[in-house]
Amino acid sequence: MTGYPFRLLPNPRHGVPGVVVLPEGGWRRARAAITAWPGYAPTPLRDLPNIAAGLGLGAVHLKDEASRFGLGSFKALGGAHAVAGVLQRELARMGVANAASPADLESGRLAATTATITVTCATDGNHGRSVAWGARRFGARCVIFVHPGVSQGRREAIAAFGAEVREVPGTYDDSVRASEAAARERGWHLVSDTSWPGYTETPREVMQGYRLMAEEALDALPAPPSHVFVQGGVGGVAAAVSIALRARHGRDPRLVVVEPERAACLLASAEAGAATTVPGELDTIMAGLACGEPSLLAWQELERAAFAFMAIPDSAAIAAMRLLARRDPPLEVGESGVAGLAGLALAARDPAAREALGLGTDSQVLLFGTEGATDRILYERLVSRSGVDTASPPPLLG
Repeated sequence: MTGYPFRLLPNPRHGVPGVVVLPEGGWRRARAAITAWPGYAPTPLRDLPNIAAGLGLGAVHLKDEASRFGLGSFKALGGAHAVAGVLQRELARMGVANAASPADLESGRLAATTATITVTCATDGNHGRSVAWGARRFGARCVIFVHPGVSQGRREAIAAFGAEVREVPGTYDDSVRASEAAARERGWHLVSDTSWPGYTETPREVMQGYRLMAEEALDALPAPPSHVFVQGGVGGVAAAVSIALRARHGRDPRLVVVEPERAACLLASAEAGAATTVPGELDTIMAGLACGEPSLLAWQELERAAFAFMAIPDSAAIAAMRLLARRDPPLEVGESGVAGLAGLALAARDPAAREALGLGTDSQVLLFGTEGATDRILYERLVSRSGVDTASPPPLLG
């Protein structure tokens, strides 16, 4: 495994009791709403027997989110659901409709009012696309803030849903602050996928949507997972997966949260014993994970429920993309969606990490391919050539 330096931190607070982050009532409402949307269907769970054999594991399964509502990522579950919640509350506050359903919003009956409501957020690409999609479906205006690192392809995908895309200087975290300031100053409604003190209700709805992905995967698995490797970012999806796991299987599955080495805010928080901001430009090809500040809600879950945290290099993500693209049949998973697989491969091939995580020949591992090729040009470049750094990365297996 030369050429792939990584960090693994077993969580010293694993198993410590904490707060309830996602109430079951909110989860039931999210599940009922999203599964009633036109075009809903569970995404496939892919069996990866050759990868399991190559890593000396019992089984590896990957939840493939590339087909989710035609948006190419699991984010479709969270942002659009939260947009509906924002509009429902605002319509009730205005006295227009006390209990509008998503079907009421989609019918156009309330369009004259929803057209006066603006939703906004920051994005690295996929969350903004989901919020823009939800705004168009439900008839609201939408403004999405991006930072310079968001690719042109992802900007165009957001704009295709009728959203206004505004660039602000800095990192993803700077664009979060810009969207929050614009919402506060102009009376817009913030639909963020990250949370902080005083702002938790809408991010909680986003995470409830994400939980559906995890529940679908657990429904489809032939046996309970022993290990789950999932992407970090601000932590929202990892926390939603963690909550679904604990609801089904208690603390038995070992959850490993994987982040880019240049944006490992969750690992840094675990080291510090408190939510911690990672400084710098957060320069990583794993664009959806280029986050320097953990979400408050996510950290409240992960600080006690994650078994370990990992930080991996970009080169390992590229190698994981290629590994999936060259299997038979091929799987298209984007650069942020392969972090879990890359982390698993690095840990399983390293004796010390393998022992620390308890990986063995009977391990049943669940992964989440959280996005497909959401930027086609970038995906093809990374899969076909060396990509961002210097030499072509070595394979993860073999």
